[in-house]
Amino acid sequence: DRQFKAVFFMLLSMTSGVPRGCGAGVKPLYFNLCDLDAAWGVAVEAVAAAGALTSFVLLVFLLGIWPLVGDRQRRRMLHLLVAFTLCTLGLFGLALAFVVGRDSTTCAARRFLFGVLFAGCLACLVTHGLWLALLGGGSAGGGRGPRGWLLGLGGLALWLVEVIVNAEWLIITLLRSPLSPPAVTPDLSCSIANQDFVTALVYVMALLLAAVATAVVALAQKDGRWRRDGALLLSTGLLTAALWAAWIGMYVYGNGALGRGDWDDPTVAVALVANGWAFLLTYVVPETWLLDPGQGGGEEEGLDAEHAVYPARSALDYGPDRTPAVHNLYMDNAAFSMEEAAPGGTAGPGGPRPGHLRRGVYQPTEMALIHKGLTYVSALTFALWTDPQRVPASLVAKEA
Repeated sequence: DRQFKAVFFMLLSMTSGVPRGCGAGVKPLYFNLCDLDAAWGVAVEAVAAAGALTSFVLLVFLLGIWPLVGDRQRRRMLHLLVAFTLCTLGLFGLALAFVVGRDSTTCAARRFLFGVLFAGCLACLVTHGLWLALLGGGSAGGGRGPRGWLLGLGGLALWLVEVIVNAEWLIITLLRSPLSPPAVTPDLSCSIANQDFVTALVYVMALLLAAVATAVVALAQKDGRWRRDGALLLSTGLLTAALWAAWIGMYVYGNGALGRGDWDDPTVAVALVANGWAFLLTYVVPETWLLDPGQGGGEEEGLDAEHAVYPARSALDYGPDRTPAVHNLYMDNAAFSMEEAAPGGTAGPGGPRPGHLRRGVYQPTEMALIHKGLTYVSALTFALWTDPQRVPASLVAKEA
């Protein structure tokens, strides 16, 4: 009975023209998505779906840890990584447009989005490389590099050039007057030679060369962590250049020489999926791994530790005799006169506890400091306020 059903289904597919694996209600435009005889469409669809899912997970993860990244310099370029991941997600989605058949919608999407999405990825790489170069620019950049909003504007400007070029190219070719009657006029969005499609990507190729060049400059960084970023940029750029050389050679010359003009769409679809995974594995995943959310602190460090009224505990270095070493962080305002505590105070087995309040010693509060106009204090004065028995009398006399 099962064999009879299988034979009946095969005969029905042969008579109705529906490929094996597709239902009777599937439109011919989408046959490549389910045709088991032409398995390239199913394979590309599966790999592209896996890449799109991976990109989406990484995108959500980056947005989630954005406020937790403690390194201010890495946080400045995090929006470039987010934009790069978003464009990579678009590349996997665009691969499906080359799997399905050709019509006015899919052809227009292919011609416009191919260059725009690749330009978005490469513009982020170029901007990242320029940021690394300016980061090591010495006094010009102060070793800090440009601010995050400047990076965003730079990448956006590079990307908008390709958007404008592709939009003008698409509008000009679609709105030109046909020379033949409408009944026999082919779809203008699909009637484009392979050489013209590649020629329209000249600006994207220029961005690719610029990405490789800036990555080489970034490798001259003295800081090892930024050289590592430069190595990631260089590997991504070189791998992308190799993939582009391969698919352009097959798309323009190879398929025609082999007499397989029907391989044009599979060639570009495979190139999109391969380049998308190359972007993820050589750039997005390593850069995400280099982020350090453990330090916390989403806001900028506007107030440093030395600007506080009380110096940080780490400002006091206790030696073997557990006496504080004076660092002279600031000049003492001497708004209060401290009295040395009487000897014989109670101390624990490990010496006096830091921060333990002694009786008979004046402990000014924050409101008292504000009222008296005391803004900055020295490490010695702070030690006298909190633990006077740990400060030698010689240091007290010297400070007085």
